[in-house]
Amino acid sequence: MKVLVPVKRVVDYNVKVRVKSDNTGVDIANVKMSMNPFDEIAVEEAVRLREKGVVTEVIAVSCGVTQCQETLRTAMAIGADRAILVESTEELQPLAVAKLLKALVDKEQPGLIILGKQAIDDDCNQTGQMLAALCDLPQATFASKVEVVEGKVKVTREVDGGSETLSLTLPAVITTDLRLNEPRYVTLPNIMKAKKKQMEIFKPADLGVDVKAHLKTLKVVEPPKRSAGIKVPDVATLVAKLKNEAKVI
Repeated sequence: MKVLVPVKRVVDYNVKVRVKSDNTGVDIANVKMSMNPFDEIAVEEAVRLREKGVVTEVIAVSCGVTQCQETLRTAMAIGADRAILVESTEELQPLAVAKLLKALVDKEQPGLIILGKQAIDDDCNQTGQMLAALCDLPQATFASKVEVVEGKVKVTREVDGGSETLSLTLPAVITTDLRLNEPRYVTLPNIMKAKKKQMEIFKPADLGVDVKAHLKTLKVVEPPKRSAGIKVPDVATLVAKLKNEAKVI
């Protein structure tokens, strides 16, 4: 069984992002980029399934600029067998990415698609659900445990009231949560091996997909700076400030 694992190149989570002076977006010039943490968890889970013997091949996929090859090499260093890059300089919104992934699902026919529940740059939490809808496949989001048993996948997922367990027929789409696993440390020998692994490169047109953006970003601004706390002498003053200044009551 093949597992397809989409990964996204994002600004590293340790970096403090800055908004461009013209408010058109986030400044990523000379900023450290890395794999989206939720996608890293997805790659780790796919590799663990292969190590258990229930999966035969792990394919990492990324959609974006040429530099996404670095992210795919990291995925292969973790343990993915090969990689596919859909190269595009366009802004790829969740629906466009889902359509590209759908084309690759049709091409590769994987038994399982595992991806991060959201990307830490736009926090959309949409691509997995859109992909499941486009492919007409069962889905389990926010997975904290994944087991493949007798041609089905059992997924424990986190919900508001605690957790629930779903049983899905394969093929299926799973999105990962933070508590699913802890990705392994990538060693230098594995980084060297990843350089020799196969990577295919396509353009959106090769897959017959239109990646035209349907949403337009009007303005990006930094959140207002948090003001310092103050002490109040009594409850009456507190209530007055909450009512007149904060306007929360």
